[in-house]
This record gives sequence, C-alpha cells and structure tokens, in this order.
Amino acid sequence: MDDIELTAKDRHRLAAAFALPEGKPRGGLVVIQDTYGIGGYIRSVCDWYAALGYACAAPALYDRQQRGADFPRTNEGMAASQILRGRVTWPDVLADVEAVRAHLSHYGKVGIVGFCFGGSVAWLAAQNLPFAAASSYYGRDVPHWLDQKPLCPTTCHFAESDPFIPLEGALKVRAQMPDIPVHIYAGAGHGFDNPDTGTSADTIALARARTVELFLIHVG
Repeated sequence: MDDIELTAKDRHRLAAAFALPEGKPRGGLVVIQDTYGIGGYIRSVCDWYAALGYACAAPALYDRQQRGADFPRTNEGMAASQILRGRVTWPDVLADVEAVRAHLSHYGKVGIVGFCFGGSVAWLAAQNLPFAAASSYYGRDVPHWLDQKPLCPTTCHFAESDPFIPLEGALKVRAQMPDIPVHIYAGAGHGFDNPDTGTSADTIALARARTVELFLIHVG
C-alpha cells in the first residue's frame, strides 16, 4: 500500500491511502474513513478489497482541518475525532471524494464504500456524484438525508444495537427508500465491520458479501 496525494477542484491537496491489486484492476473503489481517520483498520479494508481485484483509495477527509489525522480507538480519541468531524463541510467533502473518484476512473467503473462518518459520506456521494454503486455502513446522517434518491445502486447497513443511530432511523430509511436494500444486523453494534469491536465473524462476512455482490454487478 502506498500514500498518494490528489488535488480537488479548489486546488486543495489531500492525501489518500492507495492499494492496487495484482494484475489488471476490475474497477475502482473509494473507501471512506470512519470517524477516527486513516488508520490501520481503514488501510486493512483497502487491502481486503484490493485482494478482490479493485484499485482502492481512502481519502484523508480531515486534511482540510488537520493533516495526518489518525486517532486511537479510545474515548479520548473519539472525542478528538469528533471535533474534526464537526468542522468538515459537506461541499468540501464531496470535492475531495470527487478527486479520488476521478483518479480511480482510470481503472474502470468506480464504487464507494464508507463506514460511520464514511457511511454518511458514501450516501451523500451516491446522491451527488457519478458513482457506479455505493455501500453505506451505519451512517448517522443517512436517516436525515432522504429528500433525494441515490443516483446509483446503493445498499445500506445498520446495526440493531447502535447507540448512535436508533433503530427507528434505519427503519425510516427502509420505509422511505423501498427500492434500496437496508440491512439491519441483529446483535451488532456501531462499527461492526471492524473485527476489533468484537462483532461475530459471520456478521462481518455477511455484510461484506452483500457489498461485494453489489460491486461485482455494478463495478466489475
């Protein structure tokens, strides 16, 4: 895995973790960080999808506020990361994501997958940018952004026992977006894609299998 630098339309330069598969990529995937920044977990997600044949890039979406942000997964790290999350502006986020999507478009169609903060970003990007497919994991803002349908095939993943997203929020998405698969995982909590949360391997594998199926159909 390498770190690259990209330029958004307003000339802001941002870093991105970048992983290429062996052989010709079947397409590109933008991997959007959770609230903690670009750390070991997000890099492992890039490597995992790269092993399936996708060129993957995870943009450092906090670079406009703080370069190299990577917070520990502790209460203190959560508090510090939330300060940066609160300072982001969605137009800037979309500009940065578009810079990564455009870079990956050299490899074919491009999908997007995001977690936590990134789940909200993936949903917003699906509503506004020309992605081929999107998979949103436990995006806190998704239940509040239902005035516009995604422009591409999209899947949402929520946890049944998420202290940050009440179950009613996931059910609201399912009710108002009946054409979009909304998966709710019994017994899972926030951040369940990360094995370090103690989530069962079966739950992680099921959600990833659904995401991979989406990308195989619509990205390549």
